[in-house]
Amino acid sequence: PITGCFECCIKCLGGVPYASLVATILCFSGVALFCGCGHVALTGTVTILETHFSRVTSDHAMLTDVIQLMQYVIYGIASFFFLYGIILLAEGFYTTSAVKELHSEFKTTICGRCISGMFVFLTYILGVAWLGVFGFSAVPVFLFYNMWSTCATMRSPMANITSIDSIWVDVRQYGIIPWNATPGKACGNTLSDICSTSEVSTCSYHLYIVACAGAGAHRDRSGIHFLMILSANWAYLKDASQMHAYQDIKMKEEQELQDLTSRSKECLNSYT
Repeated sequence: PITGCFECCIKCLGGVPYASLVATILCFSGVALFCGCGHVALTGTVTILETHFSRVTSDHAMLTDVIQLMQYVIYGIASFFFLYGIILLAEGFYTTSAVKELHSEFKTTICGRCISGMFVFLTYILGVAWLGVFGFSAVPVFLFYNMWSTCATMRSPMANITSIDSIWVDVRQYGIIPWNATPGKACGNTLSDICSTSEVSTCSYHLYIVACAGAGAHRDRSGIHFLMILSANWAYLKDASQMHAYQDIKMKEEQELQDLTSRSKECLNSYT
């Protein structure tokens, strides 16, 4: 019984699509980093704007609505890619079974090959679309980097600052709040106090970096990995279909040859 259980486990492990499993883990990790860190960083961004740069609610009402919409989009992205990763993993199990049983009675159907080809096309489209998400996630990193570098300049003893009031950050120039927003910018000691807050010094800036890195990891590692796997699986299914078609034709020809040989023998016997 122990030997039979061991052989059963080895057989089950042999049918696991490890490449698809690794790609699924990379997909979940990248999306989790992007969605989780992005959601928290957006909340911190709203706090920074409302507290230090736009104290009038009407000035940043549209930006707040946009950020809330982006957070809902993040919920949708997380749910979609979780489901899509599970589907691709299931497709990997199906294709692995088809390839493992290439020389047995298992036959791939036209529907199965069409589904594999559809996943290749859909994954390619999603990969191209995710390039836009990755580029968009780099925008807040650039904005917060400018603020963070200004804060680092104020804290640097080598800056040779004659007047601390000459250093300022104006978020209105980025177009995220209108020019009539109050106060719109921060200078001198006010900026120094903002730089010491957790939202600017550690929280939002680094979370945006991690979110951007997660988006890049999902695109470069998971997306390309899945695309290579799906393309290879589709090619394997196509080869399996051609192999089964060849075997069917060969069996028919051998059967026809046997029938012809038997009829020839019967004719020869009747003649003699």
